[in-house]
Amino acid sequence: MKRMDRRVMGAIGGLLLVALGGGAALLARANSSEVTPLSAQPKGVTVVPARKATYRPTRRFVGTLAPWQEANVGPQLVAAYVETVLVRPGDIVKRGQVLATLDCRNASAGSQAVAMQARALDKQQRAIASEAARLETLVEQGFVSKNEGEQKAAQSAAAAAQLKALRAELAGKALAVNDCVLKAPFDGEITRRAIDPGTFVRPGTPLVSMVDRAIVRVTADVPEVDFAAVTPGAEVKLRLLATGREMTARVTRRSPAADPMTRTLHVEIDVTDPDRTLPVGTTAEVFTEVGEAQPAVEVPLRAATVRGKKATVVVVEGDVARKSTVRVLGETGKSLFVEPTILPGSLVVLEGRAQLKNGDVVRAKVEGAAAPVPSLVPASTSEPAGGAVR
Repeated sequence: MKRMDRRVMGAIGGLLLVALGGGAALLARANSSEVTPLSAQPKGVTVVPARKATYRPTRRFVGTLAPWQEANVGPQLVAAYVETVLVRPGDIVKRGQVLATLDCRNASAGSQAVAMQARALDKQQRAIASEAARLETLVEQGFVSKNEGEQKAAQSAAAAAQLKALRAELAGKALAVNDCVLKAPFDGEITRRAIDPGTFVRPGTPLVSMVDRAIVRVTADVPEVDFAAVTPGAEVKLRLLATGREMTARVTRRSPAADPMTRTLHVEIDVTDPDRTLPVGTTAEVFTEVGEAQPAVEVPLRAATVRGKKATVVVVEGDVARKSTVRVLGETGKSLFVEPTILPGSLVVLEGRAQLKNGDVVRAKVEGAAAPVPSLVPASTSEPAGGAVR
């Protein structure tokens, strides 16, 4: 028992000595002046070189694709039941093609009645005119009084006037009869069928709608300050949201007067589309450049913090990060264009900016490179005149 107690006491004493030795070693390491703190170690960042570029301000307007011609086809003179509708949306039709017909038996009967009345009155007027001519001869010979001859001539003139009125009424009836057959006013495509056979329609009710897309008009309303940027003939870029297609076109026409309520000017751009591939009624973006091109430096938009007209970027000089505030010229897509107060080729921090402070030591890796590389191109200045470090 005494030997076992001695062994236990010896093991405890050995463990105690080992613990004290380890603590002393850690204390000595902590007090050593050669240990580098974590805050002083280089921070890994991803950088991209700034590129030399030119920038020209661009205006963006939202427009609509409109057809060259559009029509709502329906009766204009008669009210009747729809007898047939011969087209569906998407059908291609030619000018003069029958689109729908109405049951116009009543209008046809009325037209025939007026035609018969006109024919009877024509016969009667001819007889009265012939009698008036004979009486005029008898008046000259003294066999008939002048008053009687004048009355017969007046009856002939009245009958002629009534005949003209009936002929005009007959022409109106003929128009009503023709209104019962609805035809395409131009070559185009059917966009909507609003009425089916058996429906009673009145004048002004559209049965079908059609458009002509051989030429598509891109219409937009432009603020008055951009009046000079959309002169007829000016080149613009179009982006069609429905198809994703991008194209270049020229301004065809521009309204000479602004809308008094919105102070905007109406602009139209004609786009030829013989294959009819552009859907009308959809949205188009219109881009036009204004002003003069000016030298700039291009950096990725996500490499900068933009506040108003200024942007803060982090430039790597050697292995030190320096924050710079530069004036923003504009942005296009994913690129930011700033004044060339930093040299083209300077390494701008793309990822890791949030953890950096001005003057931090970094370990830079160019985006897309296989291994980290040091920055060899210094910026022209770490801070522009009057710039604030953030």
